[in-house]
Amino acid sequence: MSSSQTEYRFSFGPWNIHEGTDPFGPPVRESYRFDEKVELYRDLGFVGIQFHDDDVVPDIDEKNHTQLISRAKEVKAQIDNHGLIAEVVAPRLWESPLTIDGAFTSNSENERQYAIERSKRCIDVANELDCRNFVLWLAREGTYIRETKNSSEAVRQILDAINVLLDYDPNIRILIEPKPNEPMDIAYIPTIGHAIGLAYASDDPDRVGGLIESAHAILAGLEPSDEMGYALQHKKLWSVHLNDQNGLKFDQDKAFGSANLRRAFNQVRVLEENDYGSNGEFVGLDVKVMRTQPREISTKHLLHSRRTFLNLLDKVRSLDRKVEQEFITARDYEGLDYYILEHLLGK
Repeated sequence: MSSSQTEYRFSFGPWNIHEGTDPFGPPVRESYRFDEKVELYRDLGFVGIQFHDDDVVPDIDEKNHTQLISRAKEVKAQIDNHGLIAEVVAPRLWESPLTIDGAFTSNSENERQYAIERSKRCIDVANELDCRNFVLWLAREGTYIRETKNSSEAVRQILDAINVLLDYDPNIRILIEPKPNEPMDIAYIPTIGHAIGLAYASDDPDRVGGLIESAHAILAGLEPSDEMGYALQHKKLWSVHLNDQNGLKFDQDKAFGSANLRRAFNQVRVLEENDYGSNGEFVGLDVKVMRTQPREISTKHLLHSRRTFLNLLDKVRSLDRKVEQEFITARDYEGLDYYILEHLLGK
């Protein structure tokens, strides 16, 4: 662990302040305009913005290149005015009618080409925002019915698309965000190990890494801190989306630490002890406000998630490593278990 202490920077996406729609019900709150959301960042303690391409350029598929660049420049001026930074930009490939059967792995060559061209336009947007981090959430790169696709061929198609994008822009970094399911039954790139395998197989492994979301790891039946540790050992954890998940359900995006505080503690610990953030990486949050919240207090989940991270960071930094090691040396893991619990309880 580094002797100096990292000053962490935090980010979230504008979709984290939403109207309360879920898979089972319609909106329950009035929308905030984009410019209203931008004004909230600093007061909540955040400096980074996670973007989808159409967060920056609404109706992006209907815009020509000149219109796209013009709108991106407007947003850049707007976030600069608030002292904010674009952390990542991601193409929203999963909502188009042209990606019903997948994006890069669609059985239609025309639809695969659409996904690549949309991704190139997203890179153009990222460049206007002075953002090198291009996120690929491979949402529909999987299948509902096994026999509809060849999984080996699908992985090759994803890799080919990554190589095209690396060639399109020599400075962009591609962050693969894995998820095991939802909206697809089963995904082709379900874990960070799969994502890192793609990185090493790409034409420029130094520019392909990963983004780990806590809930996505949990949905794969994995421990998020171990997934983070794996990526950190490969020096390929370039962003995180911290949140929580109550079991193997749909992606809940609960406030960080809400369901399992000890699991959250270990995520903070693995980041802190491996110098995450020392190269400018953000602590990203991807948390949904509860549907019950009135509009005027519908940002507490962001404020509380950031505070939970910082409170757990204090717990990580104040943990007595000597006492911990004594338990480990004695192989008294029951003792260590209770010691951690008491530490978290403030005893």
